[in-house]
Amino acid sequence: MLQTLLTPAGEHLPETPWQSYPRPQFRREGWHNLNGRWDFAVTEGTEPPAEFPREILVPFCPESTLSGIGTHYGENQSLWYRRRFALPEGFARDRVVLHIGAADQVLDAWCNGVPVGRHVGGYEAMTFDLTDALQSGENELLLRVRDDLRSTVQPYGKQVLQRGGMWYTPVSGVWQTVWLESLPPHAIPGLTIRADDTVALLDTGDPTQEGTVTVQTPQGPLTVPLHTGRAAVRPDAPRLWSPADPYLYEFSLDTATDHVESYFALRRLTIGAAGGHPRLCLNGKPLFFHGVLDQGYYPDGLFTPAAPECYEADIRAMKELGFNTLRKHIKVEPEVYYYLCDKLGMIVFQDMVNNGDYAYWRDTVWPTLRFQRRRSDARMHRDEATRRAFLEGMEATVARLRNHPSICYWTIFNEGWGQFDSSAVYARLRALDDSRFIDSTSGWFRGGETDIDSRHIYYGPWTLRAGDKPLVLSEFGGCCLAVEGHRFNPDKSYGYSTSRSPAELQQALDRLYTQKVLPAVAKGLCGAIYTQLSDVEDEINGLLTYDRRVLKPDPGAMRALAGQLHQAFAASCNGKEPAHAGTQ
Repeated sequence: MLQTLLTPAGEHLPETPWQSYPRPQFRREGWHNLNGRWDFAVTEGTEPPAEFPREILVPFCPESTLSGIGTHYGENQSLWYRRRFALPEGFARDRVVLHIGAADQVLDAWCNGVPVGRHVGGYEAMTFDLTDALQSGENELLLRVRDDLRSTVQPYGKQVLQRGGMWYTPVSGVWQTVWLESLPPHAIPGLTIRADDTVALLDTGDPTQEGTVTVQTPQGPLTVPLHTGRAAVRPDAPRLWSPADPYLYEFSLDTATDHVESYFALRRLTIGAAGGHPRLCLNGKPLFFHGVLDQGYYPDGLFTPAAPECYEADIRAMKELGFNTLRKHIKVEPEVYYYLCDKLGMIVFQDMVNNGDYAYWRDTVWPTLRFQRRRSDARMHRDEATRRAFLEGMEATVARLRNHPSICYWTIFNEGWGQFDSSAVYARLRALDDSRFIDSTSGWFRGGETDIDSRHIYYGPWTLRAGDKPLVLSEFGGCCLAVEGHRFNPDKSYGYSTSRSPAELQQALDRLYTQKVLPAVAKGLCGAIYTQLSDVEDEINGLLTYDRRVLKPDPGAMRALAGQLHQAFAASCNGKEPAHAGTQ
């Protein structure tokens, strides 16, 4: 029988959850949070309901405990959200826009009965201009969300209709913050940041914007002109961002009518050679990317934790265990998540969200057993609508997240799920962003254009040796420990090995790293991503329990393993044999 689990933050929800500013890298004073209780109804068709019999707590999906609903509705049903509101005194300056961080999958919006827009895609932010539809006094917002997991066209990640094993409870409806923004006349429309280790190039996307940029540096304020919507910031004695020193340059953009606050970081990613092997380098130096897989699921909120502080707790737990990297696995988080990674110094390998069909034997069993050879994937998953939706989602992900310095690595396809013509998709992504590493095919079905030789190993012999591309073990591990009282499904479990106690789990982790990973480091391994941060539903292979209440391994022992990895990597880069025992 499935158990209801609550995270510590989920036990004490305020009436307005998620009260923090939702867009940390583009902040304005004029905003109004619309999270909280909304009227809620479900209909079979697309016509608005006559009544709203229930309430739902936004921004939590209706399937979650925290929403107050706890139900997944039929794939042909419409979810309706209604909220009445009045603008705060003096709020509206020129325009008022509605922001919704994400809703799965197709959202239509009305304000006072006037249609204001539609958005398709479950992981992207959306904006609707309400200005012409607003009226004095009370206003009414009406949202309709439809989601159909029977279709594989739209990206869906790890959610399925029939959860179990490595597939999780489906998510629908609004699942990120809903808020209003007051825009001044001639507002700055946006901001794109391109930075390396010496300069940050700022672009508003509007050549008519003129003003100043004021940057806070360790040497004091630095002011540069904003001209034709652009500015170049070159701080003296640049302080470079890294996991050890995640320094962020805070700055403001000021024009005649607008004031926006933001930040950037200076860092450079390159591929170089050291010790006879290609290496991933940060700021000109080889770095071992010691990471953990993060699915981004929570037992009480599913896609959405009870509070942003839950994200911070997860990131700090990873750092306490000695990790400097996380792989955000086929999910895109709210922007506050990446801000915390920027601020706390956690490198992110960001996956694109998969769509297309999945076949258990084709995409998991046979490849896991090493039947992985494929010279070309150009003819895989040929449905044009599915391909187009994936590319649109990829482009939206890059546009939304590209300013975050913590994101150092894009993963396009994972284990063949929806994979198609990876060389062409690689070229398309490289044209969008030439500043980060790109892993075209994480796991298997390799052969196309990519920056990374990316492998997954859960079973069988380890035959890892670097070739002409940096070698990354992008998934491994999956050691399981069931912690009674903290299991979502006490009747079933999923993972790749079993331990009966915390001591036994730590021994398994010690063996895995010392006997498998460390010898691979000597052969050119540049990064390793352990599966995974937390238990997720049937999966009990997390370092944390699903409710985030129990840390399973010993932090000191894990930090010691991390130290051995970095020492072995440094020795390998210097062409020396590391001082450790172990065989592959």
